[in-house]
Amino acid sequence: MEQKNKTNTDRIKKIYKLAEEHFGDVKFVGIKYDKEDGWVAKIDLPKPINVDSIKVHHETSSTEALKKLKLRMKKIIRRYNGV
Repeated sequence: MEQKNKTNTDRIKKIYKLAEEHFGDVKFVGIKYDKEDGWVAKIDLPKPINVDSIKVHHETSSTEALKKLKLRMKKIIRRYNGV
């Protein structure tokens, strides 16, 4: 079997799908480079949620920033489902 390498687009789609399944409408999922913070991955959630947006930073890698965002989302979903 040949293993397909994931792209950042694949990671963003997976994060979007994960958030949409648990929170409904998701406004934005994306990544950008900032001179001061490095790579910034961000997701904007709908208003009824206590958290409006989630941001994570990684100095050198956009891929790592997206991985950190996914882990943070999973942690929030676990907390949200536990309440």
